[in-house]
Amino acid sequence: MKGSNTIKLQIANMDKVYDNGDGVRDISLDVYNGELVTMLGPSGCGKTTILRTIGGFLTIDKGDITIDGKSIANLPPEKRPTAMVFQSYNLWPHMSIYENLAFGLKLRKIPKDEIARRIEAMLEMVKMTGSQKKYPNQLSGGQQQRIAIARSLLLQPEVLLLDEPFSALDAKIRMQMREELKKIQSELGITIVFVTHDQEEAMAISHRIVVMNKGKFEQIGTPTEIYDNPASKYVASFIGEMNFWKQGENLTAVRPENVKIIPGFQDAAINGTIRTIMILGHYVDVNIQCGEEVIKSFIPRTELTALDVGDKVHVEFGKSNVFSQDGSAV
Repeated sequence: MKGSNTIKLQIANMDKVYDNGDGVRDISLDVYNGELVTMLGPSGCGKTTILRTIGGFLTIDKGDITIDGKSIANLPPEKRPTAMVFQSYNLWPHMSIYENLAFGLKLRKIPKDEIARRIEAMLEMVKMTGSQKKYPNQLSGGQQQRIAIARSLLLQPEVLLLDEPFSALDAKIRMQMREELKKIQSELGITIVFVTHDQEEAMAISHRIVVMNKGKFEQIGTPTEIYDNPASKYVASFIGEMNFWKQGENLTAVRPENVKIIPGFQDAAINGTIRTIMILGHYVDVNIQCGEEVIKSFIPRTELTALDVGDKVHVEFGKSNVFSQDGSAV
């Protein structure tokens, strides 16, 4: 889990508003030493804006950003104790992998033999040993992104900033990269702020998640807290699959894995007809048409034998959350 209760990065009452009125207002966030915090939300919600203000690529309009208690708000990017990894790798194509990795260290006047030693150790850590003489165009997307992360880590930043770093990779490589990042992060104990619109990615790698909506924080919590106890209908619908069922004035929200299917109609129950059955590996996704609404249920494959498309069934809800009409938790 988190490295300590020491605050590494603090954003206090920060505004960054663009000419068109978009941006973020009055944002405050504490990130602890050795913690991986993910900003999660749809395009345009302000997550990359926050990352770029931390990195110094955008100036803030109000508030402050501190690392280890010192304000960095007026420092240019190169003077900040941060390093940023972009979606597009940003490796120099005319330089070998070794030259790409050594560039920042040379600027810091680190001795040649020390540079060589650090690069070798870092390539081993990101599983890219032996690639020093290659050029970026000789590597796959996943390999280039490993090098981009290695280059940032070599600068030994106090805070590493990652902007959708795996979104250009295919699904299998993306999962491997998440595992690698999680392993490196825990080995080095480095503080990371990660930006993604992919809720599965956020759930997989984060100590805490900041769910964003239109420039505001909807909820900050561990993946388990956000999944099990969403603070609003927006969070409930954004993280994982969720069924919403109107009951009186309120909406009941229930995860598909908490929907039980029982053969036959029953008075005073939610009755319906099985619409589709999809086998997804070890579990099955069953859609039930209940009046105008469709309820989704995830069941173990072993329970499938008793069910078929067109069967009349009723459903029972297990663990659920309740939201009022304005979307807040009841």
